[in-house]
Amino acid sequence: MIEDLKIRNRSPRTIEAYVQQVARFARHFGRSPELLGPEEVRQYQLHLLEKKISFSTFNQCICSLRFLYGTTLGRPEMLPRLPYGKRPKTIPQVLSQAQVLKLLECVRPRCYRVLLTTIYATGLRLSEALHLRVADINSEQMTMLVAQGKGNKQRLVPLSLALLRELREWWREHRNPQWLFPGKSPGHPLDPSPVQKAFQRAADRARLPPGASVHTLRHTFATELLEGGVDLLTIQKILGHGDLKTTLIYTHVRRDRLHAVSQFQGVLPLQQLCRPAFPPEPAPGRKRPSKSET
Repeated sequence: MIEDLKIRNRSPRTIEAYVQQVARFARHFGRSPELLGPEEVRQYQLHLLEKKISFSTFNQCICSLRFLYGTTLGRPEMLPRLPYGKRPKTIPQVLSQAQVLKLLECVRPRCYRVLLTTIYATGLRLSEALHLRVADINSEQMTMLVAQGKGNKQRLVPLSLALLRELREWWREHRNPQWLFPGKSPGHPLDPSPVQKAFQRAADRARLPPGASVHTLRHTFATELLEGGVDLLTIQKILGHGDLKTTLIYTHVRRDRLHAVSQFQGVLPLQQLCRPAFPPEPAPGRKRPSKSET
């Protein structure tokens, strides 16, 4: 299976994830996947749903098993038994600039703060930011090369002068010749797990709304670009979205448009509409006034 993935030029992270998912499937039944059939596949999918795993993890498992049976084992008849889960339609969470600044002030240590600042200022995914190399920064063209993007695709993102200065100061502290955010192990970048934990601790200190994650900074970056007048196609290229439909979701959270709608709602005759069309009925026990009294 690993050889089949390499032949199709899948990224090392994809290969690792697929193999882990297939290994979990095999361990669940204590047998090789080659000996398992449609009923075991069905039972395992129900098992995953009972565990209430995330949509992305469920579909990653399905992708892994579809590749195993459809390509490596040559059993395409299994594919109809492995349907993808339907993605829930949710609006991405977005922070205000004040919330982002408060968050970054609460991040410790400095390496995590610079990393999260880079994600907020460029819209990179966490894995993309962790794998930034010193050579990926082009100060002449003011661009940053994302060499290990999702789907093993490369792209260029714009680099602001303020972020360039911040990254230069950070590099002067560690002087690693390879990685912009080096990890403790020689030759390896930072691990994502401590970064995510540092974010959650800072989010608690900054009293951010529940559900905020590192990826929220990417959503905030995209929304601010859209509110700043950047067209959707450009935002799609900067974020590395394969489909424009993925980028279109940010049109639902544009705060400037929502504010404009709320301002318009302020001129609607809602008070008049809320007034009763007929005089209220008299309270029980009270005598209805006569015509002469009215």
